Amino acid sequence: MSAITRDEVAHLARLSRLALGDDELDHLAAQLDQIISAVARVQEVAAQDIPPTSHALPLTNVYRADEVRPSLPPDRALAAAPAAQDDRFRVPRILDEEA
Repeated sequence: MSAITRDEVAHLARLSRLALGDDELDHLAAQLDQIISAVARVQEVAAQDIPPTSHALPLTNVYRADEVRPSLPPDRALAAAPAAQDDRFRVPRILDEEA
């Protein structure tokens, strides 16, 4: 016997505003039953003495430390720009004044 009934799937479909046919309700009831069975098996394996973790192995930060370094001068940064104005890249306007 299925743990999820056809009526329960129909109720979930109504709550989700999904229009499902009779064959889809039967098909989804079987699939949801398999999913619930798989979750139940996972819950059986979980032990009380094992702390919850997000990763199987501990992670360490692999980023380098921030260093202050001289940046590119504006004239070199804008040298290949199609348009520049006041030491900035000039781009086409995409928003109206009202936005």
